[in-house]
Amino acid sequence: MSKYTKIGFIGSGKMAGAIIKGLIKSNFISANCIEATQAETEGLEEKSKLLGGVKVTNDNKELVKGSDVIFIAVKPNQVLGVVEEIKSFVVSEKLVVSIAAGVNVKKLESNLPQGSKVIRVMPNTPALVGEGMSGIYGGTKANKEDINFVKNLLSTIGKCIVVDNEAQMDIVTAISGSGPAFFYKVMNDIALAGEKLGLDYEKSLMLSIQTAIGSAKMALQRDVSMETLISNVATKGGCTRVGVDSMLSADTEKVFYEVIKSTAQKACELGK
Repeated sequence: MSKYTKIGFIGSGKMAGAIIKGLIKSNFISANCIEATQAETEGLEEKSKLLGGVKVTNDNKELVKGSDVIFIAVKPNQVLGVVEEIKSFVVSEKLVVSIAAGVNVKKLESNLPQGSKVIRVMPNTPALVGEGMSGIYGGTKANKEDINFVKNLLSTIGKCIVVDNEAQMDIVTAISGSGPAFFYKVMNDIALAGEKLGLDYEKSLMLSIQTAIGSAKMALQRDVSMETLISNVATKGGCTRVGVDSMLSADTEKVFYEVIKSTAQKACELGK
């Protein structure tokens, strides 16, 4: 039984909403043990219904007082303002979890009371359909129990990993945080190629998307290397081999290295 029984979300946008719905759907915690805030004074009842019946208010301070775990789920440029507002109520027993991109643990810890337990999380938008991928990094005072709690919590909306140092969160941001856009681009490029060759775009796109889904599931369940999965489809002398050879000639590995590298560098810059 966890010592954390009340969870509060400062901010109740799409990502916070995805987490809240995942918690309730999985029975990780009941709706009456979750509270969320929104900036708008109107529409509280409607937001509550949208989030499965959790209490929704405008009062960040009261939320912090009544919560064991506080998720900061506002835009990055709003984080320090929120921290300033709530810091008087963040006692050492509480756990602060930030899902704001680019806001590092040091910045959070230095603006909260000394000894505050902070965990930084980088989720991604597929959490909205229960297939999220999150990276976790624990601050100086967050212990293994705290990190495991957050890991189990985030497992209600997908999968997650714990990184060894905060610099790796920039890589997480590049691969999974920004990654959906890259995969959408690849899926669309494949569909466009099909269209140019004479197949209806929507049919090409369905082929591309469903093939991506099936391939991803097989990759997750693999008991062989990714290289073996590739060679199992791209047999010598076959049409798939010609396509893979074309990708090798274009050096797509280098292309994606540059994509991830530049994105990670930008994430690093945003965190300074």
